[in-house]
Amino acid sequence: MGDSSQHHKSNFDVLFNHATIGIIVTNDQGQIMVANPFLLNQFGYTDKEVVGQKVEKLIPARFHERHVGHRDKFQQHPRSRPMGASMELFAVRNDGSEFPVEVSLGAYGTEEGHFVIAFVSDISYRKQSEAALKQLNADLERKVEERTQSLTETVAKLGEQMQEVQTKDTELQRVNGYLESIWNHAEAIIVSTDKKGLIKLFNPAAERLLGYTAAETIDHLTPLVFHDPAEIAARNDQFSKELGQPILEGMETVTIKAIYNLPNEYEWLYYRKNGTTLSVSVNVSALRDAEGNITGYLCIGSDISERKRAENDLRVALEKEKELNELKSRFVSIASHEFRTPLSTVLSSAYLISKYEKQEEQPQRQKHLQRIISSVNMLTDILNDFLSVGKIEEGKIQVRISRFNVNAHISNVISEMHGLQKKKQTINYNHEGETMLVLDPALLTHIVMNLVSNAIKFSPEGAEITVHTTVTPAYFTLLVKDHGIGIAKEDQQHLFERFFRGGNVSNIQGTGLGLHIVARYAELLHGQVTCISELGSGAEFTIQFQNNHTI
Repeated sequence: MGDSSQHHKSNFDVLFNHATIGIIVTNDQGQIMVANPFLLNQFGYTDKEVVGQKVEKLIPARFHERHVGHRDKFQQHPRSRPMGASMELFAVRNDGSEFPVEVSLGAYGTEEGHFVIAFVSDISYRKQSEAALKQLNADLERKVEERTQSLTETVAKLGEQMQEVQTKDTELQRVNGYLESIWNHAEAIIVSTDKKGLIKLFNPAAERLLGYTAAETIDHLTPLVFHDPAEIAARNDQFSKELGQPILEGMETVTIKAIYNLPNEYEWLYYRKNGTTLSVSVNVSALRDAEGNITGYLCIGSDISERKRAENDLRVALEKEKELNELKSRFVSIASHEFRTPLSTVLSSAYLISKYEKQEEQPQRQKHLQRIISSVNMLTDILNDFLSVGKIEEGKIQVRISRFNVNAHISNVISEMHGLQKKKQTINYNHEGETMLVLDPALLTHIVMNLVSNAIKFSPEGAEITVHTTVTPAYFTLLVKDHGIGIAKEDQQHLFERFFRGGNVSNIQGTGLGLHIVARYAELLHGQVTCISELGSGAEFTIQFQNNHTI
């Protein structure tokens, strides 16, 4: 065997025996042919205890029958793929304990027969994270796998195994063939570097996932070319604080924990050659010679982009559900308070009406009927506010653009609100410019009603309220101005927040939703809301819409 072949084999030996991921090869009968030290340590077996055994030895007994069926089907149509993409997979250690795993499969054939390669990852931590995420704010219980063997024991075992292999040339060739097949069929990014970080090995999966060829990277680049510089800087600060020492930003950031034999598996954002990104879970370990001196580094990465997207979608959905639950809770809280006064008014007025039986008491009956009508209208307004916010939060508001006479439309809306006016209050409406407008008339109605009802509510008897609209070729502007109690400067930055009420309106009924609804509806119509107000001097709300909607 030539020097080149021996060097090639040596590189594969180092990869196989130093990899921090379980690697196992079986024949077409499901017998274990070879397993790397990491897998043996992972399952708590020695090499002699597993080689020649059925692979079901590593699987819980309740799955044996099903696994044999899956194994036979795979042998009929072998191809490289993740195992059980839609199933929960479990493995069992020598001590009987079970743990969840993720398995990637590959297949190849030689003169000796057909073989299956499996990469086995313990995903206990990932499963804990997923369970914690689904339970919203449950405490995250992290379980870090304790390293049960020292580096000295690992190197000693490797030395013993290599000595046995070197005594048998045929066995050497067989193992070399396994390693080469693993290298070519792995679904993980495998990159090996020298101690300075210069790439020396770059497997086919790395070429596919990162877009670089091996020739472009080997002896030319370091793994830093895949990293986001900002993320490197942030992790450098993090690791410096954890270790209590300064770290040279760059390759040392990626390898520092491997240097100290500390757990070193982290999620990183990798950049492909074409500039696109992918999320990768990367484990970095140090390669050492017989004396323990570092000779290089081994990086094994799994593409977790799809899992990250799924986690993000779940997080968004849970946050949305949390917001809706908070909205329901606030509704119950506010409704129990705001409904009390109008309901009491309805009950007391209904009782008094029953007492006014004489014809000459008709004015008193009419007075209390008006109080009942006013209270029912108040309850309706409160319910409408909550229904509107609920539809907004659920994304159920549909914008329906049409062409209509804005002057006539707003005049009708204001005329319907006269029943809400206090004694001697007046609403003056005037319009300027073209009368025809292309917008959603229903959403505009809600906006006008909320602004005008607020002006009525927060203005005294006899006060004047101004409503002004302007249509130009570029914009449609709505202005509502009152001479009421005004809004404090410190409250104005919170005006459009859900459930916010100013400090000077505690004695005036309301839900704190009206202006929030106005702002959200204006946003749907691409409008911008501004407010000018001083405490005790009224308020002026202006909404400007771009006049560029099309039917």
